[in-house]
Amino acid sequence: MGGSAGVVYAIPVALAAALEGWAGGLAAAAVSSACALVFGGGHGLAKVLEWIALFVLAGATAAATGRERRLRRHFEEVAGQLSSVYEKVQANFEGMKRVERLSAIGQLSAGLAHEIRNPLASISGAAGILARNGDPDAKNAKCVEIITSECQRLDGLLTNFLNFARPRPPRMQSTALEPVLENVLALAGHGVRGKTVRLEKRVEPGLQPVECDPEQLEQVLLNLMINAIEASPDGGTVTLSATGDESKIAIGVKDHGHGVAAAHIDRLFDPFFTTKEHGTGLGLPVAHQIMRQMGGSLLAQANAGEGMTFSVVLPAKVQV
Repeated sequence: MGGSAGVVYAIPVALAAALEGWAGGLAAAAVSSACALVFGGGHGLAKVLEWIALFVLAGATAAATGRERRLRRHFEEVAGQLSSVYEKVQANFEGMKRVERLSAIGQLSAGLAHEIRNPLASISGAAGILARNGDPDAKNAKCVEIITSECQRLDGLLTNFLNFARPRPPRMQSTALEPVLENVLALAGHGVRGKTVRLEKRVEPGLQPVECDPEQLEQVLLNLMINAIEASPDGGTVTLSATGDESKIAIGVKDHGHGVAAAHIDRLFDPFFTTKEHGTGLGLPVAHQIMRQMGGSLLAQANAGEGMTFSVVLPAKVQV
């Protein structure tokens, strides 16, 4: 290319090739060659060489920018994969820490529960003897009633400790979901306790059976339903839903209550953490333990509007 005219033609060719790739660069080279033919001077050989130079410039620029784009995409993909791997490693690390923490707390809970249960049984037995003696003193009778009631409450708390520390192994079997969900709704209906909360069921038709312990699954779902009912305002709705695909079944319990602060959601399955005024902080950890033993998971998520959704995820039964 000769002089400033060659530079004028080369600039748009290089820009077009850099921005639009091969097609843009070659098109710009063709247009520039036509302009050089019409408006340029010089001899025939010089013009041919100038055209060739423009097409070579277009090809070289397109090849260089194409390679740079491929490298950038490759680096972005690698960065995305590394980020995904890092998140999985972090999740596994947090899971391992949670398991270790739960194991230590479980062992402590089991030891304390056994140590406390023996004297508690003695206190409860003594209160029963006093009650059977029929002490006419109303004040003493009230004290005996309080002792008996509190012993029963503590015994229930110790049972929760032991269920968390040493939940029984699940008795796995192929289970149809419909009967389980119907039982859960029927039992949850008795837990409304005068609140005007509507219970509804939304089950995807044709769901596959799941491999689970139906009794323990009912226990987990009933716990979630009662929590949702307690969190719901009067006139609210609690929805029990089930969806699935070839690999898994997801059962959701959704409420429209006051919800849980975002900072507390990750702690819901930690033992003894509770957002209830009179809660023990063991219901959700026990449910989480049960689901983990069944090869499933229990997830908590804040709704887009109000309330929470707790999801039980289980593998679908493999069809042979």
